Amino acid sequence: MAREDFPLPLLGLVHLRNEVKHLRPIHYTEPLSVTAWAENLAGHRAGTQVELVAEVRSGEELVWTGRSVYLAKGVFLPRFDRPASTGPRPEFVPPNPTAQWRLGPDAGRNYARVSGDFNPIHLSALSAKALGLKRSIAHGMYMASRVVGETGPAIQEPFEWSIEFESPVFLPATVSVRISESGSPGERGATTFTGWNQRSRRRHFSGWARPLVTGTRTAQDNRDGYGC
Repeated sequence: MAREDFPLPLLGLVHLRNEVKHLRPIHYTEPLSVTAWAENLAGHRAGTQVELVAEVRSGEELVWTGRSVYLAKGVFLPRFDRPASTGPRPEFVPPNPTAQWRLGPDAGRNYARVSGDFNPIHLSALSAKALGLKRSIAHGMYMASRVVGETGPAIQEPFEWSIEFESPVFLPATVSVRISESGSPGERGATTFTGWNQRSRRRHFSGWARPLVTGTRTAQDNRDGYGC
């Protein structure tokens, strides 16, 4: 993304979606190699989107894969047409929350210090306004990591998760969250989650987490079968 030939501006990119597969636990002492690339540049009704893919390997073994979708809002490249409108989304009816997150105005700065993601849209109201936002917004990966951490896949089990972002979380904020488990009693199944603003009734994000059945697939099989 920082290369000179990357066609979109790095600052101000908006997070749209993530899909991640944790194929096995990774020990902090393991030497790892990371391969990342961008693909599927496409028009979006609000600009141009791109998919960023990352693979983490321990030796030749694929241990983690992730795909992120980002939007360069207001950037319309001449080679890419905007997709046809699919009509309004179905009305969101907030369920009963199972938790409420209270995020202070420094939530973006705190996560930036941990993650290294110092995008100005997350740091302060002043820096966010310079990029067209009314206030700073929470990192998408902060919201994802927090909700996935609370969904409950056993840390020793391979698992996968997906999240879609619908509206930004402007800081400071109170986020209502609903986490629901499915599956038979005593059997771990998929967990779904939703986060929203209780006052405006706007949904911030939704997604799921579930155990990953890898069987005897090889690393190449995992790569070939992975999609967004």
